Amino acid sequence: MPQLVKTEHTGRIVWMGRVPHRDRAEIAGQPVTTMDLDFSGAAGEVHAGLTRPSCVRVTTQYPKGTEIRNVRQVSIVSAEELGMIADDLGLEQVDPAWLGASLVIEGIADFSHIPPSARLQSQDGTTLTVDMQNAPCTLVAKTIEEARPGHGKGFKAAAKGRRGVTAWVERPGRLALGDVITLHVPNQRAWRP
Repeated sequence: MPQLVKTEHTGRIVWMGRVPHRDRAEIAGQPVTTMDLDFSGAAGEVHAGLTRPSCVRVTTQYPKGTEIRNVRQVSIVSAEELGMIADDLGLEQVDPAWLGASLVIEGIADFSHIPPSARLQSQDGTTLTVDMQNAPCTLVAKTIEEARPGHGKGFKAAAKGRRGVTAWVERPGRLALGDVITLHVPNQRAWRP
C-alpha cells in the first residue's frame, strides 16, 4: 500500500530565487527563471549540499556545527502568506529575495502547515520532500530593515506560522516559473503533543 497520498491540492511556482553567497549578515537572494536540482539541491546555492553544519534549530539533538544530513536545501514560501506578512508589516509586498526563498508557490492554502514528509511534485516528476516548517529568523528581519527601514523588527511576529517550509530534493530535475506543483501527504493519522 502506498504511504503517500496524492491530493487535489496544487499550486503554481510564481517566483524562484537563489542565494549565491552569505558574505553579509543579511540575506541577499537573486531571482531566477529555472532551477536545476540534483541530490545536493541547486548548484551554486548557499543552501546546497548533501550535508551541512547543524544550526540553532537542532541544538537539542546536536552541538552547533555538527555535520548532519542537509534537509534544508530548498526554502519554499507561499504567495498568499507573503501577502499576509506584508500586510502585518505595513508594506505593499515582501520581496521573496529578502527571505532567501528558493520557491514561491501560489494556490496551496495554509501552506506553512503542510505536514513533514509531504512531497511537492512538479508535472515532470521533480520532487521535493518537506522537512518541516521554517521558523522566522533575525537575518531576514535585518534584510527587511535595510530595504525598508522601520519594518524589519516586526518580521518575526508577522511571519510566525507563515514562513513556509524547508525541503530536500528526492527526485532531481528542472523547475521553472509557472510549473504546477502537486501536494502528496503521508497516509497516517495526525500526531499531536
